Amino acid sequence: MKSLDGVNKKNDVNNTASEAPEKNVKTEPEKIDFSKVKIEPLFEEAVDFDTFSKSDFRAVKVKECVAVPKSKKLLQFTLDDGTGTDRTILSGIHAYYEPEELVGKTLIAITNLPPRAMMGIDSCGMLLSAIHEEEGEEKLHLLMVDDHIPAGAKLY
Repeated sequence: MKSLDGVNKKNDVNNTASEAPEKNVKTEPEKIDFSKVKIEPLFEEAVDFDTFSKSDFRAVKVKECVAVPKSKKLLQFTLDDGTGTDRTILSGIHAYYEPEELVGKTLIAITNLPPRAMMGIDSCGMLLSAIHEEEGEEKLHLLMVDDHIPAGAKLY
């Protein structure tokens, strides 16, 4: 085999060893076994579109996240919701996440719930998560979306 410069490359072992690895090597996605997963049944009661459309779902960016003192469950989030004013939401997910791993993430929140006091702190909304049971243990995953979605983007 000859290269463009006419030099024989067929038996040049050093040439193949020094080639850079391919940049676009695709790795196989992690295989997940859902055979032992139990999910809650769907609601049988329908909700009309007008009722659904009253819920304001927004992309929010986590600016800060800390454990709430004297609480084993609660994390306090300081969020950018696109309004220019920080939003505080408390979530009982400390068993599933450490605060530092959530800073900088883009999450989904419902923002028009009335404030609810928890441990003396007003929580102004709710972060969305997915839950299921696996081998008798509850699992929870916050809904995290592409970081290219700006804070305050409305979900439909």
